[in-house]
Amino acid sequence: MSSILVNASAITALQSLRMTQSSLNTTQKEISTGLKISSAADNASTWSIAEAMKSDKGALSTISDSLAGAQSVLNVATAAVKSAISVMNDIKDAVVQAQQPGADQAKILTSLKQLGEQLKSVVSSATFTGLNLTDGTQTSPLKFIASYNNGSGAAASVVGTIDLTVRDLTNAGAGILDNAQAAGSGAATDFTALVAGDLAVATIADTLSNADKAIADLTTYAAEIGATSTRVKQQNEFIKTMNEALTTGVSSLVDADMNEASTRLQALQTQQQLGVQSLSIANQNAQIILKLFQ
Repeated sequence: MSSILVNASAITALQSLRMTQSSLNTTQKEISTGLKISSAADNASTWSIAEAMKSDKGALSTISDSLAGAQSVLNVATAAVKSAISVMNDIKDAVVQAQQPGADQAKILTSLKQLGEQLKSVVSSATFTGLNLTDGTQTSPLKFIASYNNGSGAAASVVGTIDLTVRDLTNAGAGILDNAQAAGSGAATDFTALVAGDLAVATIADTLSNADKAIADLTTYAAEIGATSTRVKQQNEFIKTMNEALTTGVSSLVDADMNEASTRLQALQTQQQLGVQSLSIANQNAQIILKLFQ
């Protein structure tokens, strides 16, 4: 049936052309943005999942940066404690030398005072980004942010930490170096400010015992810092792996497959040309009807 009011063939061809044009616009958008889902309007469910993953990725990136900073803080503390152990070994050697008959006690004491000043310098300079793990200024345990678990609104988010029990090397007469006292020793020794009495015959044995105690405590603290540093390093590597997995996951959800999009674009462009030709042919029906009246 041919009608001068309704051209069914043209309507069908036009609808097909509109669908093709819509798909073509979508494909062109994918190619220009590189995204198959760029907003909630494209796919609300997938978009919301991707956004949540991006949020977690941002949090993990911040944690990774924090762990890198923690690693530097721990490295500085490790270097300080190792240096303190080295100075304490020199102090112990000098104290042993002071026991020798005919030893020049005055010169040895002068050397010991300089070594004590070196201990103070090591402790005071062991600071990184305002953190010093040797001078007693930090609250123990010191907590380094190490993980993040997104509760997604259904539960509270959880932040995990790696904890270090901070030990003071010098803290107003209460640290490892300025208040060292071994079991059985008659009194504590301040190795940051040794005096002639610490080298006296009656006390030198205690001074040596206290030196051994200080060295043992420093060694223990160095081991604790080292173990914490290893955990921080391993956790940072894990966080980076998690971040890479999230990056890949987000990409799989929202990124366009450019090979597929390019192929689809060519097919749609061909369909568009055919659609235009089909519409043109359908519109020719009106011309055929006019010929009937000639």
